[in-house]
Amino acid sequence: MRAAWAYIDLDALSHNLTCIRTQAPGKRVLAVLKANAYGHGLTRIAQALTDIDAIGVARIDEALELRKAGVTRPIVLLEGFFESTQLPMLVAGNIQPVLHHEWQLEALMKAELSDPLRVWLKVDTGMHRLGIDPDRAEYWFQRLTESPMVQGQPILMSHFACADDPNHPQNHVQLASFNELVANLEPQSTSLSNSAALFSGLGAQYDWVRPGLSLYGISPFDGREPDRSATYDLQPVMSLRADVISTREIRAGESVGYGATWTSKDRTRIGIVAIGYGDGYPRHAPEGTPVWIGGKCYPLIGRVAMDMITVDLGPDSVIEPGDTAELWGKNLPVAEIARHVGTISWELLCNVANRVTLEYSSHP
Repeated sequence: MRAAWAYIDLDALSHNLTCIRTQAPGKRVLAVLKANAYGHGLTRIAQALTDIDAIGVARIDEALELRKAGVTRPIVLLEGFFESTQLPMLVAGNIQPVLHHEWQLEALMKAELSDPLRVWLKVDTGMHRLGIDPDRAEYWFQRLTESPMVQGQPILMSHFACADDPNHPQNHVQLASFNELVANLEPQSTSLSNSAALFSGLGAQYDWVRPGLSLYGISPFDGREPDRSATYDLQPVMSLRADVISTREIRAGESVGYGATWTSKDRTRIGIVAIGYGDGYPRHAPEGTPVWIGGKCYPLIGRVAMDMITVDLGPDSVIEPGDTAELWGKNLPVAEIARHVGTISWELLCNVANRVTLEYSSHP
């Protein structure tokens, strides 16, 4: 019997990349691998993506980890550098920063680097988080293009705030703003679409797409609607699993778990699964959250503990210790668990703990 582990299906990863390329024919793909590749394992996923144009990470430590592991493909630092002292590290590692604030732009202008950097210029078209003001875009685009510290033109980019809701009016406001910038600046390379924009056709005309969640086989659209990954032929890459380590009979009126929050109304059997919030399974998963065992789903009961969860197997169940439960994956979409918990698929994937073994297999 085994505690929590996750199968990472590299065939599914390759399949999803093919789907993305089909959705965005002729476009270059920046695979977003931040947050440990959304819990799938940064280095191993990067090594498996042999047919990718570039890799996106959030922080310089992630980029340096990939370089140390021998990954040679272009790496884009999505949050840019945090200190000017990191600039020589970017040059040495051939890492491309996203410039989103004027202090970064000023720091680059003042730097004396051994080689020029390839850079991305992020403009705030309406998300109001990162990005320079559109009114300053022409000034900085020109300065970067003319700077000896910059290799060629910057790649012009922005980011949608509401692409996971394709009908949100903010999408069209941002798209119009970016279209105007491109018309005025005439950049050689552009990027706008994340996973949700890619699959809803927003910004499809631009050069680079930046898939994150869809790369891992999950619909990027918000949890207010059913998981739509099958619509796009996406296949989940992660299957989070753990074994049943105990079963027992419970009589009517008996309670289970911390706080005795669940009491059986009838005779039943319960199963204890070796996974808990210490493994990243959500502590606040409510009763009734499905757990897939032996071809069907059983409801979670009682509180999620650090190392264990309890499921109601029913009075006639034949499930025994050693049977394997799937918490999410090919048989149980992570989006369904997210809806029960009241969160999003991104959070569940990223919260998978280090003690969960990742096993890479073409055919789990």
